[in-house]
Amino acid sequence: MRALITGGKGFVGRHLNEHLLSENDDVTVIDLEHDVTNNTEMRHVMQDAQPDVIYHLAALSHVGTSWNDPSGVLNVNVLGTANVLAAAREEVPDALTLVISSAEVYGIVSPEQLPLTEDSIVQPSSPYAASKAAAEVVALQASRGFSQKVIVVRPFNHVGPGQAPTFFVPALANRLIAAKREGRTSVPVGELSTRRDFTDVRDVVRAYRLVATQGEPGETYNVASGVDRSMSDVAQMLLDAVGAQIELSVDLNLLRPVDVPVLRGDANKLRAATGWQPEMDFVTTINDVVAELVL
Repeated sequence: MRALITGGKGFVGRHLNEHLLSENDDVTVIDLEHDVTNNTEMRHVMQDAQPDVIYHLAALSHVGTSWNDPSGVLNVNVLGTANVLAAAREEVPDALTLVISSAEVYGIVSPEQLPLTEDSIVQPSSPYAASKAAAEVVALQASRGFSQKVIVVRPFNHVGPGQAPTFFVPALANRLIAAKREGRTSVPVGELSTRRDFTDVRDVVRAYRLVATQGEPGETYNVASGVDRSMSDVAQMLLDAVGAQIELSVDLNLLRPVDVPVLRGDANKLRAATGWQPEMDFVTTINDVVAELVL
């Protein structure tokens, strides 16, 4: 199977590329050297790659920094998606496009609304989430209006080796490792009461390929573990992995303007379609993140 990954040199893209190659797929990777908002450029990419499946990962993906440049996030995440879909339609009309959204589109929910299914209300609360919700609309319009083969995937939080240090787990791991080396006894942190549904990135990319090969075009699928963990619990797991006795002190500068209190997903639709189940133990995930950073 010929695959094209946009944003393929990022955290998830690198893991996806490795997984697809292990499945003997023929993979083309593009990243910042190509502008997904440029239709002509995307058409040339499609002409060269001739993919059977397009994994559209290219995006500005940090929730916190999206508050600083909402227009830029909308441009890349929404117009970029529209251009990738249009180029695929024009050059490889039989190809399937997997549009990677985010569980952030569900927004601020109450405990009574959990777990979140694909039918839960979409009510984004950050510029990033709004851009992903809009990208979903663009994707599903292409499915309905043009009969284009498109699937939307909503991954909940994913983590693993190679994640950018701007995200919670590697960011805190780096600070703890540095504090231990320097003999410091306190490390600043953001909000630790929020709860997230974490899945190892290696399980997430397995889900992407399974959806691409066994999912139904025009549908939306959650990728989730079904377990929500508090950031304080994750922080303690990082402390254990680092082997440090360090106090975590809340720094107001690290708090976001709006933070979703809790997210927990239901991946029953994905399981029914593909048989997918998470395989990586979360303790192993945390240990792998720390081990890579210590090297």
